Amino acid sequence: MRIPCPHCGARDAQEFTYLGDANPKRPEGMETTEAAMFDYVYQRDNPAGRLRELWYHGAGCHAWLVVTRDTRTHAIEAAEPAKPTKAGAAA
Repeated sequence: MRIPCPHCGARDAQEFTYLGDANPKRPEGMETTEAAMFDYVYQRDNPAGRLRELWYHGAGCHAWLVVTRDTRTHAIEAAEPAKPTKAGAAA
């Protein structure tokens, strides 16, 4: 599988580290329950089909990417930086 890094171009998946689903949001604050943290850390869906995933380009630009991929076919629809570039930052 080749991942289209927006900074480096198409690269082999072996250059990347997979983190998982890009959609879960970390519970906020110290008042968060233990059950909510457990669900955030351990309870993940494993859908067949289109999924937004976090990948780290450790052997390249060291950027975190959000890759939209079909988990049945591994076809990649899009890859974008996980965080938007700040205004005025060097590209």
